[in-house]
Amino acid sequence: MHKHPFYSDALYRGNHRAEDGSLVARMVADHSKGLLRFLTCGSVDDGKSTLIGRLLYESQLIYEDQLATLEKDSRRFGTTGEEIDLALLVDGLEDERQQGITIDVAYRFFTTAARAFVVADTPGHEQYTRNMATGASNSDLAVILIDARKGVLPQTKRHATICSLLGIKHVVVAVNKIDLVSFDKAVFDRIVSDFTTFAARLSFASINPIPVSARYGDNVAARSGNMAWYTGDTLLHTLETIDVDTDRETLPFRMAVQWVSRPNLNFRGYAGTIGAGAVRVADPIVVAASGRESTIARILGPDGDVETAKAGEAVTLTLADEIDVSRGDVLCPPAARPAVADQFAAHLVWMSPDQMLPGRQYLMRIGMRYVPTTITAIRHKVDVETLNKLAADELALNEIGVCNLSTTSPVALDPYQENPETGGFVLIDRFTNVTVAVGMIDFPLRRATNIHRQRTTIDREARASLKGHKPAVVWFTGLSGSGKSTIADILERRLFEDGRHTTLLDGDNVRHGLNRDLGFTEADRVENIRRVGEVAKLMADAGLIVLCSFISPFEAERRMVREMMAEGEFVEIFVDTPIEECIARDPKGLYAKAQRGEIKNFTGFDQPYETPSAPELHLVTSGRKPEELADEVLRLLRARGILG
Repeated sequence: MHKHPFYSDALYRGNHRAEDGSLVARMVADHSKGLLRFLTCGSVDDGKSTLIGRLLYESQLIYEDQLATLEKDSRRFGTTGEEIDLALLVDGLEDERQQGITIDVAYRFFTTAARAFVVADTPGHEQYTRNMATGASNSDLAVILIDARKGVLPQTKRHATICSLLGIKHVVVAVNKIDLVSFDKAVFDRIVSDFTTFAARLSFASINPIPVSARYGDNVAARSGNMAWYTGDTLLHTLETIDVDTDRETLPFRMAVQWVSRPNLNFRGYAGTIGAGAVRVADPIVVAASGRESTIARILGPDGDVETAKAGEAVTLTLADEIDVSRGDVLCPPAARPAVADQFAAHLVWMSPDQMLPGRQYLMRIGMRYVPTTITAIRHKVDVETLNKLAADELALNEIGVCNLSTTSPVALDPYQENPETGGFVLIDRFTNVTVAVGMIDFPLRRATNIHRQRTTIDREARASLKGHKPAVVWFTGLSGSGKSTIADILERRLFEDGRHTTLLDGDNVRHGLNRDLGFTEADRVENIRRVGEVAKLMADAGLIVLCSFISPFEAERRMVREMMAEGEFVEIFVDTPIEECIARDPKGLYAKAQRGEIKNFTGFDQPYETPSAPELHLVTSGRKPEELADEVLRLLRARGILG
C-alpha cells in the first residue's frame, strides 16, 4: 500500500554504522528487491519486540560488539534470566527497558536475499493505541501476535479492527510462546479459529496463522523440530514471499498541491507527491474543488523534465493555462474526479483522553489542507469484542465510532478503502493543537447538495444603519453567580435608552424553549452553545447588537461562535468573579445544591471552567458595582466603533 513513505536514521538505529559504507550501499541496493513495510501489534507482553529482535538476529544484522552490549543490557534490564533478551534490540527508551514494555513506535530496517523490510514495533497497552495506529498507517501488512497461553484478547481485536480500518489487507497471526503450552496443536487451532471467526467481518484479503516461539526461534526463520504437525511456511518466508502490492498506479490520478513554486515571473509550478495514479505531459487536468480545467505542460522530477510520473513520486507540474491553484488543492483527471463535499460519514479512532463531543469544532487535516470541522452526529460506536454497532452520544479514549462530520468549506475526498491518500484525515484540538483522532472517510453525504444560500437585497449593514450602529455579538462568560446577566441587563438598558436595537440571550431563558431538550453534560453544553451561536448570528445578520450571557465553560465553543461572526463583530467579556464570592452570592441556591451533591456536572465543582485566553475585556468584579462594570463595556463598544 505504501501510503506514507518513511525514511529516517531511526530506521537504521542499532542495525548499521555510518562508517560501514558497504552495508549502507547494500541496503540502498536491496531497495530494488522490493520493500515491505509491516508492523507487529497485539496485546501487552505478547512478545512483539522479542519477535523483531529474533528476526534481526536471524538476518545476521547484529555486530559482535552490539551483541556484547545486548548481553550486558540483558543482565540489567532483561526478562529472560541468564539468556539474551532480544526485545532490548528494539525497546530503546529507558522507561521501556525498566518496565519491559514498548511505549513508542520503534522502526527498524533489515534485509534478506529476497526482500528489504521496514518493521514498526508498536505498543500493546491500550493507553498507547494512538501509537499503534501511527505504525499501522504506514504499513502494508500486520503481524498480530497472540500469546498462546492467553488466546485472543480485547486488545488483539482492537488492533485487528484498526488495521482493517486503516486499509491493511494482509495479516499474519503469529501465535507466540507456543513452547509454553508444550507446542500443543489443539491450542493453536483454537486460537486460529477464534481469530478467524472474529476477523470474518473485517476486510482482510489474507490471514496467515503461524505457531512461533520468538524466544527460541521456532518457525521464525527456520522450521521448528518441535511441531511436526505444522506444515506451513515460517514467518520470515511468509514475509519474503507474500504479495501485498495494491498497484496505486492503476487508481485515478490524485495529487495534493503542497507548494506553489514561483522562483520568477516566468514560472509557476505546483509541487507535491503523487498520491495515486499516473500522469503524463499533455494530460487534461482539473482542480477538484473549483472545477477549473487545464492540461499538463511540464512534469519536473528531481533531475529535470520527465514525460510521465506515477504514485509515490515527488514532482512539480506546470499547466498550460493560468488558473487559480493553491496549497491544498487536489489535481485530478476530469473524467475521474473525487467527490467535493462539506459533509461526510467516517470511521474515527478516538485518541484523546478527553471525550469526543458532537457539536464541538476541531481542525481537520486532509491532504495538505487544514479546515475547521464539526462532528455533527455519532451514528454508532463499534464494540471491538463483537464488532456490533452500539448507540453512543460520545466517544472515549481508544473507542471507534462512525460519525457524520461537517467542514466549513468543501473538501475533495474519496472513500478511504478506494484511496487512502484522499480518504484519510486527522482531527486536531484547536485549543491544545493535540491530534485527537484519526479518520477514514466512508462516503460523502449529499443531502444538502440542492440547498443554496438565498441572496437578499437588504444586507446586515443596511439593517444596522437604520439604528446608527454596527451589528455585534457581545458575549458575557463567567461562573454561575459571577454577575453576567446583571451586567448584560444594565448594558442593554443603557443601549436601549441610546436608541440602539438590541436583544439579550440569557442562559436560563433559552433553556425554557430552544434548548429545553438539553441537560448539563459536556456534550449537551457544547450543543447548547452551538445553537445559541447560530441564533446570535442570525440576529446579528438582522442588524442587532446581540448580548449573550452564558457560562459557556469551554474555550473551543466560544472560539467556534467567534468564527461564525464577521471580523470584529464578536466581543468577548470575561466576568471574573472568584468562586468563593459566587458561592457567597448563590442567587439561585445552585452552589448549595452542588455542595450537597444534588446537582451533577456543575461548573466550578465537578465540571471545569476554561478561562478565556484573550477576551476583548476582562472585568474583575470584586469591589465594583454592576453599573460601573456595564459602563466599562459601553465604553469598549464605543471605542470599537460599534455604536457609530
